[in-house]
Amino acid sequence: MLLSFIIISGLMAVTVGIHYEMLRLLWVVIPKLKMKHRVRVIVGVFGTICAHVIEVWIFGLAFYLMYSYGDFGTLEGNFDGSLIDSVYFSFTNYTTLGYGDIEPFGQLRFLAGLEAMTGLSLITWSASFMFMEMRKFWEE
Repeated sequence: MLLSFIIISGLMAVTVGIHYEMLRLLWVVIPKLKMKHRVRVIVGVFGTICAHVIEVWIFGLAFYLMYSYGDFGTLEGNFDGSLIDSVYFSFTNYTTLGYGDIEPFGQLRFLAGLEAMTGLSLITWSASFMFMEMRKFWEE
């Protein structure tokens, strides 16, 4: 259980770090773009989506590795043990959509819960960032 906690804490730290760096980069780059305001907003949206996709893949890879090579639990249901199914589960979990067609058991439940909480936090962080960006353009 301790190893699971260390891995999950590391995953959370890495994904929050990636998100912070992407938002910081967008904060610096977007105002410098010599484009219409609406195009700069679209750049921001695509940038944040790219950060989320990278983060989902990191969690998906963790699910795959922890399922395949460790004694951390299982993913059951409509799950064939592949990386792509692990990433699919990660997408539904990160976004808190949770179709329920794949279910975690064992210590993977802890990873699933913390991924959902992390995803929710990072998605709302992106929404706040985009609100701040759009507000700058509305004031101009």
